[in-house]
Amino acid sequence: MTCIAAIATGGVVHMMGDSAGVAGWDLSLRKDNKVFRMGQLLQYNLSVPEHHSDVDLFTYMVTAFIPAVRDCLKSGGYARIESNEERGGCFLVGFKGRLFQIESDFQVGESLYPFDAVGCSAPYALGALSVLIDDESKTPEQALSFALLRAERFSAGVRRPFHYEKTEPFCGARVS
Repeated sequence: MTCIAAIATGGVVHMMGDSAGVAGWDLSLRKDNKVFRMGQLLQYNLSVPEHHSDVDLFTYMVTAFIPAVRDCLKSGGYARIESNEERGGCFLVGFKGRLFQIESDFQVGESLYPFDAVGCSAPYALGALSVLIDDESKTPEQALSFALLRAERFSAGVRRPFHYEKTEPFCGARVS
């Protein structure tokens, strides 16, 4: 259970995640930063192929990034086979100023909106971000914090403290 939310603006992707670790009725607050998940495999073991400017970024995500993720999750023992389908987890990726959602079946999605969220409380965060995105008085970090506070208010699966990360302008990658 979790909520990770992100905003892409000005060539930078801003992400924030909560600290709840939930198993059934049990709750623990995690010290590690959940903006990086999947058993930290993606944070520490993912070797991302170089993106060349002659390849469309979405095409790169599907044809180069996803195979690297699948290999990483398989070698780390995280990927699983269900009904003859390989499954991973759902997560957000900020890369070169754009925001992508990777589904558990490894489908790549990119929202029409400059924000997205994943986790059990994603609908609450998305609702808040849809209102806040036009509020120019709030920084992306403030908007994300507000969105996660709303998710925490209505969901038992979200708890502070919140952790914030951002990519460098038009480069770098953050994976949750």
